[in-house]
Order: sequence, then structure tokens, then C-alpha cells
Amino acid sequence: MQLTSRVLTKEDYKILVSWWKQHKEWTPVPRNMLPENGTGGLMIERDGKPLVAGFLYLTNSKVAWTEWIVGDPNQRGKKEATTLLIESLENIAKDTGAEIILSIGRNETIKKIHRNLGYAVDDTPSYEISKNIK
Repeated sequence: MQLTSRVLTKEDYKILVSWWKQHKEWTPVPRNMLPENGTGGLMIERDGKPLVAGFLYLTNSKVAWTEWIVGDPNQRGKKEATTLLIESLENIAKDTGAEIILSIGRNETIKKIHRNLGYAVDDTPSYEISKNIK
């Protein structure tokens, strides 16, 4: 089983929407809310088949942000692919000059992968706070 990493394409958005819809707690993220209009991230494939994806927000500071990590809910064994995804997004952030990378999540597997990669994971519950200002 060969894992490969590639930059997201415009066509991948349909795949991601289908994955988000299959997760009961997720709502598909509008394309215009994603970095590079939905192409600012990576797809990890196993033997050429999309498996997990995530996005990297770059800022006008030394901070980068990974977000919207999602995988094909019909595929098993995504831990190694998710680890590769997070490491690959981190490497891109480093290459752009970021000095810190942030992420949020409540999924225990994602938190464990981050811990294993040396991230500090605060176990104190916090809340995402947002407001539509359109």
C-alpha cells in the first residue's frame, strides 16, 4: 500500500464535500472559505485513491494554521495517511517561513497523531467562536 501526497485540485472539492456530508457532525465548507479557493491543501492517496485531505492557511505573520482535515469515511486504516498529511502540511508551512503552526480538533485520533508529532495538545475544552460578517 503506497501512500502519496499531492496538492489539492479544483476537482477534489467534490470529493471533500461528499466526505463532509457523510460525517454527521460536519457541514461542507464553502470553497471560498478555504485557502486558495479549495486548492490550498493536500490530498493523501493510497495506491492512487484519495484517502485524507487537509488545508493550510498561511498568514501575513509567522503563524500557519492547518484545518478541515477529513478522510474518506468508507476507508479504514487512515492513521498513517493522516500522519503523512499533517507532516506534509507542516513542511510546507516551514518552507514558507512560518514559525508556529496551529490546529484545532476534537477527534481523539487526530489529537493523538498531533501529540506523536511533537505538538502540544491542550486537553482543556475550548470553543470555536465565529461570526458571519457578510
